[in-house]
Amino acid sequence: MTAEETFHPGAWTAWLVAAALPALSTRNPLYLSLILVAVGITYIALGQRNPTARSWSAFVRVGAFFWLLTIPFSMLTSHHGTIVLFSLPRSWPIIGGAITLEALLYGLTGGLALVALLLVFAAFNVAVDQARLLRMTPGFIYQAGVVTSIAVAFVPQMVATWQAIREAQQVRGHKFRGIRDLLPLILPLLVTALERAMQLAESMEARGFGGQVLQATPRQRLAHQLALLDGLGLVGLGLAVNGFLPHFKVIGSIQLVCGLALMLWSFWDVGRRSKRTRYRRWPWGRMDRVVLVLGLLGAAAWGVILLMQPEWLHYYPYEPYSPWPTFNPIIGAVLLLLALPGVLLRPTVEESEVSAAT
Repeated sequence: MTAEETFHPGAWTAWLVAAALPALSTRNPLYLSLILVAVGITYIALGQRNPTARSWSAFVRVGAFFWLLTIPFSMLTSHHGTIVLFSLPRSWPIIGGAITLEALLYGLTGGLALVALLLVFAAFNVAVDQARLLRMTPGFIYQAGVVTSIAVAFVPQMVATWQAIREAQQVRGHKFRGIRDLLPLILPLLVTALERAMQLAESMEARGFGGQVLQATPRQRLAHQLALLDGLGLVGLGLAVNGFLPHFKVIGSIQLVCGLALMLWSFWDVGRRSKRTRYRRWPWGRMDRVVLVLGLLGAAAWGVILLMQPEWLHYYPYEPYSPWPTFNPIIGAVLLLLALPGVLLRPTVEESEVSAAT
C-alpha cells in the first residue's frame, strides 16, 4: 500500500472497536456468522490493495484450525444436555458418556468467536500502517507502544520471509520430507530476523529513541503513585458497590468516575512530559470519513443494545435456555454496517488497469 493509499488510523480504530465489541459480547452463532461475513468482505477488499494480507491469512487459518479442535473437545468432555446425538461407552475415561447437541453448539460458538476476533484484527492490521498507529500512542505508554508496534509488524514480516525462503529453496530443488529438511528453511529465517533486528536497533538509536522524556521530581512521582493507587482503589470499590449493593448504584458510579478521573489525570501528567515531534498532519480522505462514521455508528448502536437490551445478545445452549439461537433484524442491520467499508473500497490504479486490459 503506497503512501497515497494509506488510510487514517483513527478511522480504522473506530471500525476496530465497532467490530470487536460484538465478537466479545455475544456467543449467538447467527450474529457471529454475520460478523465473519461482514469482516471477511472488508478483509478481502483490503487484501486486494495490500500484499501483507497474505501474511495475516496464515494466522486466520491457524485460528480456524484451533476452532475445529474446540468442537470435538467440547463434545467429548462435556456430557450435559438433553439432545443426545450418540453415546460412547461409559467405561471410557473422560470421553465416555452421552454426546449432546448442546456440547457441539457450545464448542462451535466459542471457536466461532475466536475466529471472528482474529479476522477483525487481521483486517485492522492490513488497513493501518503500524508507523502511523505508533504516532497515535499516548505519551505515557509510548515505549510500550513501540514494543507492541514492533511485535505486530514482526508477525507479517516473518511469515512473508518464510514464504520467500521456501519458494527460493523449492526453485533450488529442495523438497520437504521430514524434520531434518527444515534446516535450509529455518537457518536463513533466523539470519534474516537477526539482520532486521540489528537494522531496527541502529535506526532507533540514530533517532534518539528514549531520550526525550523529562524526568519527574520526587514530588511528582509521589503524586502519580498516590493518584494511581487512589484511582484503582476507587474503581475497585465502585465495582464492588455496584455488584453487591445494587441499592447504592449512584454512589458506586460516582466512585468509578472519580477513580477513572484520577487515573486519567496521572496518565496525562506523565504523557505531557514526553516530548514528541510531529512532521506533518495526516489528511482525512473521503474513505476515512466514511469508515469513521460507520465505526462510530456501529459502536454506539451496539453499546445501546448492550446496555438497554442485553437479553437480545444472550445465548447459552444448555438448559434452562433453548439451544436454538434467536435472530433480531436490528442487530443484523448493525452488524452489516461492518461490511460497508469493504463494499465502498474502490480498486487501486493497478487493479483498474488490469481490469481494463482484460
